[in-house]
Amino acid sequence: MDGRDQMRAADSDRTAVAEQLLRALNEGRLDLAEYEERLQRVYAAKTYGDLNGGGLLDDLPGTVPVGEAQMVPVGEDGGRGLTPGPDGRYPGATRSWLAETWNGYFGVVTIVVTIWAVTSLVSTEWLYFWPVWVGGPWGAVLLLNTVRGLATGEPQRWAARRAAKRRAKVEKRNRRRLEQDEEGEPA
Repeated sequence: MDGRDQMRAADSDRTAVAEQLLRALNEGRLDLAEYEERLQRVYAAKTYGDLNGGGLLDDLPGTVPVGEAQMVPVGEDGGRGLTPGPDGRYPGATRSWLAETWNGYFGVVTIVVTIWAVTSLVSTEWLYFWPVWVGGPWGAVLLLNTVRGLATGEPQRWAARRAAKRRAKVEKRNRRRLEQDEEGEPA
């Protein structure tokens, strides 16, 4: 055992191992009973040695003990920045937040410009470009909100909220599966 194995593990370290176990459960590599047993051991772990040893992840492909991880894996979020890195920050959160913030705007502006273009073609003359009154003010407000959000770190908070919702949804689904399995067992 080296010195790191004797260091106390943080909640984020336990959560990272728990997420790896959850991925293994979702992939069908662990059954519910084994997942529960390992999860209890994860949250009872006090040191890095407890997390890295004891066969928590040893028999699962593609898992690396927390202390040895050097890359942030692409999780169930498909690389949209909703899997925290080793520092607790969400890589790619800014890109995902910007896409979600601006996506509706570009869709609506495309529709109103298309309507303007079709009506101009049908009338055989260029009509007043009224879409500027839809896209202009809305775009200005979005731009101000984007600058303010980037300056205050909103993408990281947004990613944390999304990740928490996703975890709660997965945990609820797993509890439901567990309850269904328990109901199906003979007494």
